[in-house]
Amino acid sequence: MVEIDYRSSIYLQLREVVRTTIEDGDYPPGTAIPSENELAKTYGVNRLTVRNAIDALVEEGLLRRVQGKGAFVVGDLIERDLDSLQGFRQTIRERHVEPATRVLSKSVRQAGAKYAKIFNISPDEQIFYIKRLNTADGEPIAIEHTYIPCRKVPKLNGIDLGVFTLYEVYGFYGVSPVRAWQTLDLVRLEARDARMLGIEPGHTVMLFTCTSYDAADEVVEFTRSYTRGDKCSFTVRNGEWN
Repeated sequence: MVEIDYRSSIYLQLREVVRTTIEDGDYPPGTAIPSENELAKTYGVNRLTVRNAIDALVEEGLLRRVQGKGAFVVGDLIERDLDSLQGFRQTIRERHVEPATRVLSKSVRQAGAKYAKIFNISPDEQIFYIKRLNTADGEPIAIEHTYIPCRKVPKLNGIDLGVFTLYEVYGFYGVSPVRAWQTLDLVRLEARDARMLGIEPGHTVMLFTCTSYDAADEVVEFTRSYTRGDKCSFTVRNGEWN
């Protein structure tokens, strides 16, 4: 462990200590650093000194503070052209709303025959499965089921998806989706998911299915999004879905 020299500015030293541990990979992008109390105890300094050091790294963009959760490491982001990538893009009719995402479940499973075919991998290879509820101003809009090969983002299990979006996480690890194939269908939800979206069982919702590819034409992500048709709309532009 690096020792603090109390003869010079302590918070600047601590800032560099935390920066070094991040750069050395001790705290990967998307994960939380130790709490202020833990850092104060580890380095024998007070919490105000720790807070000042963390604030400096937040201002630099190396950390992101989240109320009630702590400070999280922000990796290098890859700039994306959202319009050209997303293609078929869901839009909320109401403007100036506050979006939020709640992770309902996150697990690792074998690809199996179905997802092995989608990702062009072995059926025994591991994939991440994530189920999320998307809301706007607190009102449920869509339920998303997302599948990602573990080898693409191997540390995804340790990342709080309530803090970072999946596309931010992709950027941290150099994964850059460049195109997507999306389809639309109309389906009925099972009773439990219908209640979660605040609709009657048997009510029809829009099913958006999206397969995203990187520059090597490998599938990065496969997503099914069950979306309330009374809350979202879509447009067609230049002969392509948007």
